[in-house]
Formats: sequence, structure tokens, C-alpha cells
Amino acid sequence: MNRYKIAVTTGDKKGIGKELVLKALNNLKLKRDEVLIIGEKLDLDYDFIEIDEKDNGIFCYKTLEKACLLAKEGIIKGIVTSPVSKEELHKSGYIYNGQTEILEKLLAEGNQKAQMLFVADSLRVMLLTRHLPLKEVCLTVDDVVSKVEILNNFLIEKCKIEKPVIAFCAFNPHAGENGILGREEIEILNPAVEILNSKGINVLKPLSADALFAKVGKDYLSGKKVRYDAILACYHDQGLCPVKALAMEKAINTTIGLNIVRTSPSSGTAYDIAGKNIANPESMIEAVKLAISLS
Repeated sequence: MNRYKIAVTTGDKKGIGKELVLKALNNLKLKRDEVLIIGEKLDLDYDFIEIDEKDNGIFCYKTLEKACLLAKEGIIKGIVTSPVSKEELHKSGYIYNGQTEILEKLLAEGNQKAQMLFVADSLRVMLLTRHLPLKEVCLTVDDVVSKVEILNNFLIEKCKIEKPVIAFCAFNPHAGENGILGREEIEILNPAVEILNSKGINVLKPLSADALFAKVGKDYLSGKKVRYDAILACYHDQGLCPVKALAMEKAINTTIGLNIVRTSPSSGTAYDIAGKNIANPESMIEAVKLAISLS
């Protein structure tokens, strides 16, 4: 079998994935040997592997499974995934909180853990926890340290940033006000930062998330390079509300921490507009470009 730079999955059968792939690849006009399409057959001049499965949830899983198998075999170097529905996966018996968790199961070697990083130009935001009810969000010192080490390595090795500067969103409002509004900063985040700093990793002490993103948002919207190389968010909406407000059409969901880099557009399946040919492909275009540059 030929070897390719990336595989691109077509995603949920009922969603906008096929449209995004068509528009993105027509826009980019990549070489044929750079891209392999997995999922549903599309009218594109690229090689493809068609997944013959009627059940939508099973189809979504098998498509991603095939991409991971090819990655392990060295056939592809990176993966770009179109959106899939967690509900459809669950209906078909695949109880995962998202494609990141499936990728970890299928690709992780040894103690590798997949992490979710959102990228929009120089804006990079990593989530320390992902798809959890807010009441279940819990961090430990060891957990923070191990995840930030993964991020720091990615910034150095893949982004070619010699000495990354990483900012940290506090867990509580106003960074806990010295324990008045919560003790997570005192008991977990600050000790983790001290350990990371002792290892030569430049992580700043936790800053109030609203003030931090106000500064970062000003940089991004003015077209300047964001003043921090990455930002740590303690939970899903703390990081993704500002990312999507600032860069919804450009933000790319990037899986790091595994041997294979995966990117995905920040949009969901968008059932309400599927088939209408009105989906904006910009995030998918950026996802393909980033996957190729990192692979």
C-alpha cells in the first residue's frame, strides 16, 4: 500500500464532515500522495478507503479505527478527523467521551496519555480536563505536572519553540483570593508549578482566567503574536469559551501526547445545516494544514 502524509476521515454520516472535507481539499489542492480519505467515498482525486457500514455509530468508530491501524503500520503520519456525534457512538455501544479518548485507546503505547490542545495561529490552549460534568472536575499535583510536561515537549519538538512560556488559568475566581474563594491554587496548582519550574519548564503561577484571557484576547484580535506560547485551562468551558469567541472559524482541536498527531476542526456535526452546502470549511482547512506541517 502507498504511504501518505495524512489520513482524513469523513466523520458522522449525518453531519457536515463530507462537506468540510470536499471544500477543504478542493481549496488546498494537495498532492495526491499526501492524502488518504477514509470513510465515505467522495468526488475527489485522492485515494480512499471506503468503510462499508450502515450503522452510523459503528461507521464512525470503524473509520477512526482504520486510521489508527494505518498509523501504527506507518502508512500515514498524521490524522485529520471530521466531527462525530458522541450520542451516535454511545447508541452503537462505544462508550467514549469523544474521539480523543478513542485515539488514546487505539494508539497509546506504554503510559502515553492523549491531551487536547486547541490551536489558532499563535493562540494555544490546552485543557487539563475534558468532557466531564463540572462537579467532577478534579486535579492533582502529579496529574498537572505530567500533562504540562507533555505540552512543553510538544511546543519544543513540534512547534520548534526553544523555551516555551506557559500561562495557567486559576481554578477559582480571582485565583482563589489566598484561599477565601477556594484552596485549589494553594494546595494543587502552585505546588505543581513549583515542581515544573524546578524541572526547567517555564509555567507562570495561576492567573485569574478572566484577566488572563482579556490580555490574550487583546493580542489575538490585534493581530499580534499571543504573549504566551500556551495557556492551561483547568476545565472544558474555561478554555473553550474564549477560544471559540476569539477564533471559532480557525481553532483546531489537536491531540498531543501520542506518537501520531491528530487534528480536527472545532465545529461539531452540525446536523441542522448538513446537506445544505453552507458549512464554513476554514477550520478544516487549518486542521489539514496543521496536520501536514506536524507530520
